[in-house]
Amino acid sequence: MRRVEAVTESHRPVRGRPFLETIRQDVSYAFRQFAKSPGFAAITIATMALSIGATSAIFSVVDATLLQPLPYPKSEQLVSVQDDLLGTSARDVGMSVPEWKDLQHSGIFTYVSPVGGGSVNLTDSGQPARIVFAVVAPNYLAMLGVKPELGRWFNPEDQTPGFTMEVVISDGLWRRMFGGDPQILGRGVRLDNDVYRLIGVTPPGFHQPGQTAEQRNAELWLAAGFAGDPGPPPAREVRALPATIARLKTGLTIEQAQSQLDVLVASLQKQYSAYYPPDSAWRVRLVPLRETLVGKERQPLMLLLGAVGLVLLIGCVNVANLLLARASGREREMAIRQAIGASRFRLTKQLLTESLLLSLFGGIVGLAILFCAKGLLLRLIPDSLPRSNEISLDWTVLLFAIFVSVASGLFFGMAPGLGAGRLELMPALKAGGRGTPGSGKQARTRRFMVATEFALSMVLLIAAGLLLRSFWDLSHVRLGFDPQSVMAYHIWLPMPNDPKTDIYGTDAQQASLIREILRKGGTLPGVREIAVGTAQSIPLNHAQYRTSMILEGRDSRGNQPPLVGGAAVSPDYFHLMGMPLLRGRLFDDRDVETAPAVAVINSALARTYWPNENPIGMHIKLGAATSPWITVVGVIADARTESLDEEGIPRVYRSFAQWPSRNLIVFLRGQLDFAATSEALWKQVQSIDPELPVFGATTLSNVVSGSLARRRLSMEMVLLFALTALLLSGLGIYGTISYLVSERTKEIGIRLALGAHRGKILRMILLQGLELAIAGTAAGLVGGLIVSHLMASLLYGVRPTDLPTLGGVAVLLTAVALVACYLPAMRATRVDPLVALRAE
Repeated sequence: MRRVEAVTESHRPVRGRPFLETIRQDVSYAFRQFAKSPGFAAITIATMALSIGATSAIFSVVDATLLQPLPYPKSEQLVSVQDDLLGTSARDVGMSVPEWKDLQHSGIFTYVSPVGGGSVNLTDSGQPARIVFAVVAPNYLAMLGVKPELGRWFNPEDQTPGFTMEVVISDGLWRRMFGGDPQILGRGVRLDNDVYRLIGVTPPGFHQPGQTAEQRNAELWLAAGFAGDPGPPPAREVRALPATIARLKTGLTIEQAQSQLDVLVASLQKQYSAYYPPDSAWRVRLVPLRETLVGKERQPLMLLLGAVGLVLLIGCVNVANLLLARASGREREMAIRQAIGASRFRLTKQLLTESLLLSLFGGIVGLAILFCAKGLLLRLIPDSLPRSNEISLDWTVLLFAIFVSVASGLFFGMAPGLGAGRLELMPALKAGGRGTPGSGKQARTRRFMVATEFALSMVLLIAAGLLLRSFWDLSHVRLGFDPQSVMAYHIWLPMPNDPKTDIYGTDAQQASLIREILRKGGTLPGVREIAVGTAQSIPLNHAQYRTSMILEGRDSRGNQPPLVGGAAVSPDYFHLMGMPLLRGRLFDDRDVETAPAVAVINSALARTYWPNENPIGMHIKLGAATSPWITVVGVIADARTESLDEEGIPRVYRSFAQWPSRNLIVFLRGQLDFAATSEALWKQVQSIDPELPVFGATTLSNVVSGSLARRRLSMEMVLLFALTALLLSGLGIYGTISYLVSERTKEIGIRLALGAHRGKILRMILLQGLELAIAGTAAGLVGGLIVSHLMASLLYGVRPTDLPTLGGVAVLLTAVALVACYLPAMRATRVDPLVALRAE
């Protein structure tokens, strides 16, 4: 007994070694097997590298956009506050200054800040530069919770009615235009002819939350109380604040805050009943800020993640097929190892080790390719994608890739591993490598896997086909305007805080400037037509602008006026854009700033509000009820200026001379050289006013193409994944049929020896592959119909059950299956009966 205990005690320190030793042996043996079959190892690693690399790339986009919290402390407390007028089906219509004050004193929020902005002229550095700025409440940067790199933020308690005359700049602007000078604090910065005191610099990489690339890339922050010059009067009926962000009080959930806010809204409706008639159904919603920024992108991104996930699954199935084929050739080896003492568990563990190593190597190669192609990936992502600046290949993506690699290795290694565990010893030894009864089960498993590959490919191809049809239809819709040979430029007129110092403060002063720009711009080489408009006049590339409209002769008391979009344009705008006149007249030289106000409306607005009447001569008011009446003088055809998806959105145009704007768009049509024309226009504008920057040059063709960027990304990515899946499926059925042919070589030889026609052999083999393809296609059709209905909101002009798409995909898959089966089938017809029988 003592000897047993002594032996046990002496072996106690090395109890863990056998397990580690077997792991080392399994890994070493796996490498020797890979060295014996380098082609097999290379194909497997390449397949997994493609699958895992693509999956990790799309995950990095989804992670940065949808999964990661916003890059601000306690970002879950940040909400977007949105006013809705449900009576007119209008959402997020903006907020008035008194409503903002009510929220500030409600006790629901720690901070509440409006967020506006645009362009401002920075004239301290030689040539005037156009800088994107944000105008916010003094508590805005403190609300976000970030700390300055240099200096300080605005005082959150500042009660200045207008601008505080302090400015915070971005790290990029500080380094680009001020050389990173650490002594810059307190320096005066001239913006729109006003001098602001620079008090702080944001940390590197800071981006404010915004739905557009311009909002996210603001480089200047100005603080204001929104109750003084140069803003409009802070009246309750004037919704001058386009967006509002707030931070909830600590410990308050969004649901609790919404309940308290509903009580506040009900109280304000009673207190100010004249401003909130019951028919308007005014409501205020709290939406998580992250949801506001990325909500519209959730479905397209999840579609991409699902598509690349299917590619990964198909890759795993394909590799599993390869491993099963290889395992059938190693049955004698496994049987011998089992006969000399290896356990079934050890054999299974050996094959799983090989699978895991192949998958991990594939993941490493995929990640290496992804890191090398990071720049290409970021270039593929459109700037309009929210939070695109936060996309990176960080530890989260690395851990995801490792997890996917391990999971994939276990998944595709399970079938051969379990097969080795169920191996019958004596039949395998007697078979001598020709296959065992277990091989029939493996063959059925491989056929099932190939059918599964085709089913998954069918799902992806249906999604890609529908997106492709949708993109094609959308890119070929009738625009209602002609974007060819048209260039557009932005010019920002400075707006100083003191109206007395504003050299463009009156309509006459702005009209004089516009006439001079039109005169000099029209003399540029190649220019045939020139026009100007407000920011909303550039099709498909402007923020939604809606204003209330009052119709003469219709009692609007107790009702909320409808909201319509619009712009102000010069007389030549419609002809330059190719928008035909249907009725009445367009603007002309009579419609100057001192003449009665006139408007041109589109056909959709005429149909909506005067369905059975002639709208010419009708009178409307835009904005406040105290605004002057405007006479409708013309009706133009509808154009897709707001969105390519929607036609017939009511829209009203005013004469630019009667409704000027600080943000000008100059349109040029002709045979134009982009660079030369841009420089020439800049020189002409500088000759008029050296402090006016010309920026944002683009062609309307690029604007139209850019409006399709997000749809193009989804369509191209899903199509790429679908074609990859189709290739993998084709390789899978080719490998399976080739294996079946090699297994049936003796049978084929006997058939040929007995006089079977080679054409019959060909048909027999092709029919086997066709059966697998049909089974997979049928199952994939069901899955494809489910997916197509889930993605219905992403489609345009095509139904989820589009028969040409479904039929075309089915035919394509069948054709690929026949081509993949044809080569092994032809090889079967060339079998020499004598050679086949002698080999057996």
